[in-house]
Amino acid sequence: MTNSGSSTRRRRFGRGPLAVLSATLLLSATLLAGGTAVAGEQSFAATAAEPALGTTADSSTSCPSVTGTQSATPTAGWTSQQASQSFATAKLTASPRASRWVSLRFHGQTMRAWVDYPAGRKKAPAVLVLHEVFGLTDSTRNTADEIAAMGYIAVTPDMISGLGPDGGGDSRTLTGTGGGTSDLVTAVPDEEVSARIGAWVNYAKHLPRSTGQTDIVGLSWGGGAAFRYAATGTKSVDSVFVFYDVGPPAVTQGCHRTEGLTDYPVDKIAVPVHGFYGETDTRVMTSLPATTEAMSAAEKYYDPVVYTGADHAFMRLGEDPSGTNAANSAAEQASLKRLKKEIRQSFVR
Repeated sequence: MTNSGSSTRRRRFGRGPLAVLSATLLLSATLLAGGTAVAGEQSFAATAAEPALGTTADSSTSCPSVTGTQSATPTAGWTSQQASQSFATAKLTASPRASRWVSLRFHGQTMRAWVDYPAGRKKAPAVLVLHEVFGLTDSTRNTADEIAAMGYIAVTPDMISGLGPDGGGDSRTLTGTGGGTSDLVTAVPDEEVSARIGAWVNYAKHLPRSTGQTDIVGLSWGGGAAFRYAATGTKSVDSVFVFYDVGPPAVTQGCHRTEGLTDYPVDKIAVPVHGFYGETDTRVMTSLPATTEAMSAAEKYYDPVVYTGADHAFMRLGEDPSGTNAANSAAEQASLKRLKKEIRQSFVR
């Protein structure tokens, strides 16, 4: 692991027997006639039986389902984050790329995502972009738009959507037991998160303009979720890109909230994992040696890079013109350059 954006020696990943989610996610991206819920939104549904939720590495512990509380007004956590992201909103407004909201019915829930398309009409690989713990705000959508500008279809799910009463609600309106979005996000059991990710991956693969190739980019909470999804043994994606969150074996989400080394073993990982970390991000930097050691011992492809002087969430902070840490902007620009190169390489392996 090295600083200032230089790469470590890459680890090869194993070729042994691989575990997958407990059922193959075969959700079709077939458009339902007349399915519009908001301006530009399109609804999709499954043509096959809905799959069972994925299994956790520690199946001895049962994780309860989570239902958020519907709020009549935008929630505190989401509102405060969104209000501070006018720079991202302005960039999205000026974006020349075609984009729209879509919805996906999954296990009785209506999940929503923002989809950005690259210029032109040619088929392109897809990149799933997973948001921070605050829910889907404009900074994550802005990152997705930057990925779309690289030539990819960016699918950005609202991972809170569908967690409300009757399978509804989204980041703007749902709260957890503490009254905000973050406690709702972290209460969702890991296997449910992985199943939802798998549904969106399969959706992205079946878009008419998709080549069927797919990567995942996860930001903060989304980065940890992406790493845990890789740890299920999935072969459904080509690479996973983790931005500033802990990975296996340190687990910090939901009912598996532990720091043990056996909760999420990395031996089943079948895809390359690339890490993007800020030097001053104490919580993540403290966990990184254990993750690096575990991945090395299992001979997995892991490429962690630490950006000198950068804080947690530097992809968001680095875009903010009011930011005072120049290292965040440098890390954000270096990460976009690296991301563009690594995504391109992931689809030609």
